[in-house]
Amino acid sequence: MSDSVALDPVDLHILRLLQNDARTTYRELAAEVGVAASTCLDRVARLRRSGVILGDRLRLDPAKLGRGLQALLLVQVRPHRRELIGPFVERIRSLPESRALFHLTGPDDYLVQVAVADAADLQRLVLDEFTSRREVARVDTRLIFQQWECGPLLPPVAD
Repeated sequence: MSDSVALDPVDLHILRLLQNDARTTYRELAAEVGVAASTCLDRVARLRRSGVILGDRLRLDPAKLGRGLQALLLVQVRPHRRELIGPFVERIRSLPESRALFHLTGPDDYLVQVAVADAADLQRLVLDEFTSRREVARVDTRLIFQQWECGPLLPPVAD
């Protein structure tokens, strides 16, 4: 069973434009895709209702907020049981340093992207918030030197 939504070329063009700049006005979108502003408004509303558009986000520069060092933490949780996972996920998501959290397959259970002030702050975070937890068996840290945004997310092209 597929959760995908049928999208026509106009929908895809709207999604591409909004992913590049979510502040694009309906008038600008309509002019770019060649439909009336009211049609564009209706299409965006339908894309929101159907769950294709999940929301709008403001991107901030972590360095300008005093969090110039970013890292990826690979975390093993042992035992990997549901009653431990819920509280662990809630705690990690509540940390101001946490940027993204992924539940993985393979030897590591979680990947956490964090933004901290410096190496000492990263050490404090790992020791106080991760390895101090009884269920955390291991944390492997990778510093992020540079990060790039990638192109807009669109459905696969059918052959």
